[in-house]
Amino acid sequence: MRTNETSPATRPLSTVGPWRAFRRHPVAAFFACGLGSGLSPVAPGTAGSAVALALAWLLAGALSHAHASSVTAGVGLLASGLAIGVAAVPLSTRVARALEEKDPGCVVLDEFSGQFIASSPIPLFRFGSEGAAAAAWLASFFLFRLFDVWKPGPVRRLQDLPEGWGIVADDVLAGLLAAGGSLIVASLLSARS
Repeated sequence: MRTNETSPATRPLSTVGPWRAFRRHPVAAFFACGLGSGLSPVAPGTAGSAVALALAWLLAGALSHAHASSVTAGVGLLASGLAIGVAAVPLSTRVARALEEKDPGCVVLDEFSGQFIASSPIPLFRFGSEGAAAAAWLASFFLFRLFDVWKPGPVRRLQDLPEGWGIVADDVLAGLLAAGGSLIVASLLSARS
């Protein structure tokens, strides 16, 4: 028997697009949506950056000794950020095509790339306290969000590149700018410690 009521399985209109991408390209959508963080109903880019920050912190810890500065961890984060950016280009292209959008909000793998790059200077320094280390990591997060949202000069122009290149390139450059700021903040925090 048919009814005129909406089925409970029906999703609201705002989530139809991402689920369409998941049906068409489940693996690409899972990764392009930042392991699901891009499905956040509020500020998906910020949610993706927060997940990326946590993963960067875990990776840096795995690559270095506790409380010690580590070039290996810094280079590892930078290389990981660049590798994520390279992988994000075809993945985000596939999802953007499925959603028929230029830069879908749910695609946040570009934020993962930028946040890893922004955080890469932090392991280069030794901090005298957990609070100073946490402040440096959080500074990399806020600096990346600032440059990603503000998009100064050439960062904004990179969005005009075609498909996944335009989705990813601006975040990589925003991550590099934020890394410069993170380097300054971390050096100041480590000098105080």
